[in-house]
Amino acid sequence: MLGSERGVVEEWLSEFKALPETQVPSYAASLHLKKSLVPALYRVVQDPGNELLEPVCHQLFELYRSAEERLRRFTLQFLPELVWVYLRLTASRDRQSNGCIEALLLGIYNLEIVDKDGNGKTLSFTIPSLSKPSIYHEPSSLGSMALTEGALSHHDLIRVVYSGLHPQRETFTAQNRFEVLCFLMLCYNSAVVYMPASSHQAACRMSSRLCVCGFPRQQQKPWREPCNRVVLDPEFMVQMLTAVYHATYNGEWDLGREALEDILYRAQLELYSQPLLVANAMKSSLPSSAPDGSRGRKILQVEVTPTVSRISRSAITAASIRRHRWKREDVDGMSVGRTPST
Repeated sequence: MLGSERGVVEEWLSEFKALPETQVPSYAASLHLKKSLVPALYRVVQDPGNELLEPVCHQLFELYRSAEERLRRFTLQFLPELVWVYLRLTASRDRQSNGCIEALLLGIYNLEIVDKDGNGKTLSFTIPSLSKPSIYHEPSSLGSMALTEGALSHHDLIRVVYSGLHPQRETFTAQNRFEVLCFLMLCYNSAVVYMPASSHQAACRMSSRLCVCGFPRQQQKPWREPCNRVVLDPEFMVQMLTAVYHATYNGEWDLGREALEDILYRAQLELYSQPLLVANAMKSSLPSSAPDGSRGRKILQVEVTPTVSRISRSAITAASIRRHRWKREDVDGMSVGRTPST
């Protein structure tokens, strides 16, 4: 580690400790301007023998405990690199070197599984009501349905829980390791649109290296780090694919495709059905060359579905699509004289 990088990290460690609470929001807003800080922190995380690793992990945890969302995302951007280093050291049975990283990962996990009042948190989504119109359907066109909204509500199918409740963990074991890591990657993917390019690159590198370490394919890679084979969980590999998919279409076309091929390679060797299904679907949908903008600006983003009040009266509906089709058929002379029924 260069002396200049060490100085940047030490300055960052000291300035936050002396920061008054009232200046935290302005500090969070200006943190992205420190261009040399993030690369220097990556150098610390990648070197388990660095004496700055323990204070850096402690500082990252303090940032994540903050109520300021931008500080939480600053810590979250290092999650792929932290997971890679932790699993690499675990595979080599070097438990002493990864103690502070393990504590940081467990700390983030235990913070995320509870709400602000300390109660267990569930992650869920709600199925939209079919009784209200949208740009995709009109309630009147659906007719009578066997599964009405009332029936679905009666069976408690409107609210779908996809994660939770999770128990608190004080230490990693072989049984709970990937339960914790899967949840952490789920948290990362929920904020992946806010992650910088360096974090997307780290997610792709993590995925490739975890999947090929200890296998013949590792010999084809330019990096030659000694690493034992890392045991992987299929659900964790699906979370890796989610991060890789976003990175592929947001500036990391080459790294993303390489990571996808490596995950598919490992899934085939392990005969894991879930990552095989997702990886093959992703591979089949990839264009032959990088889409316009994939090497620069973001072209795959998460958009919020507009509410009913924001939908224009002239929005395309199922009925308007049918009317448009009938008009085209009349013009082409395929069904002249037919009057569309309403």
